Amino acid sequence: MAVITVFNQKGGVGKTTTSLNLGAALARAGCPPLLIDLDPQAHLTLITGSAVDSGEDSIFSFYLKTRPLTELIRPAGNIGRIIPSHLDLAKADTLFGKSYNVVTRLATGLSTEAMQQDSAPIVIDCCPMLGVLSLNALFACDLLLIPISTDFLALNGAVQVEKTLKALEQVLKKRLPRRYLLTRFDKRRKMTRQILAQAQEKFGDDLCTTTIAENVSVAESPALNKTIFEHAPNSRGAQDYEALLEELVGSGFFAGAEITLPRNKRTDYGRGPRLVYQAGV
Repeated sequence: MAVITVFNQKGGVGKTTTSLNLGAALARAGCPPLLIDLDPQAHLTLITGSAVDSGEDSIFSFYLKTRPLTELIRPAGNIGRIIPSHLDLAKADTLFGKSYNVVTRLATGLSTEAMQQDSAPIVIDCCPMLGVLSLNALFACDLLLIPISTDFLALNGAVQVEKTLKALEQVLKKRLPRRYLLTRFDKRRKMTRQILAQAQEKFGDDLCTTTIAENVSVAESPALNKTIFEHAPNSRGAQDYEALLEELVGSGFFAGAEITLPRNKRTDYGRGPRLVYQAGV
């Protein structure tokens, strides 16, 4: 069970869009994930048609210790399954504080025998602030994926994440694998090229080779409650998210999962022969 957390301390960088479409790419590759929405805004929950009327039916009740994670899982359209969020989750910092037992609660919940029997990869969508919820996601994950829209404020947010990680790693006593992903990428713009150069300098091999291009279809699809593959399966955005999944699989993540990927997706728009990876082998 591989756990990927999608996080940046700045909003509007493509965090939820990336969580949604990475999850959809996994589902298309024959490995439907479990999504966990840890953002009180609940955008991922809404897009997947999984909205709940009460915080009792959301991950908030897990933090209240009234329901286990397994009881909160519900269908998430064509992607797989989701543990939904609710606005009540915004109370988390006030109610629970940031003790070690609190910030590791999600990791503890995912380590239970009932959850460990589920081999599906997990994608966690975080709120864009460093609080008890994002700390839970950081402690629980095997890989941190940090989207950076190609502007200087988003890059600064990613730099702040890097500083936070270095502090957390003193507690974890290990380096947390991470990948920085450039979104809204348009190489025709001078600022994009400047951000790329600075990101390469700051993050080195942790910067994804894949970029998510500035694409109207990618921007439109969440507003329509659709993944990019449902809204525009032949678009550049769909190609980019499949390429991202291929890069992560090739890097050794999703170990043990059988992932079926399109061959030469950049040129055949996903219509070519299929290539099966035994991830991590």
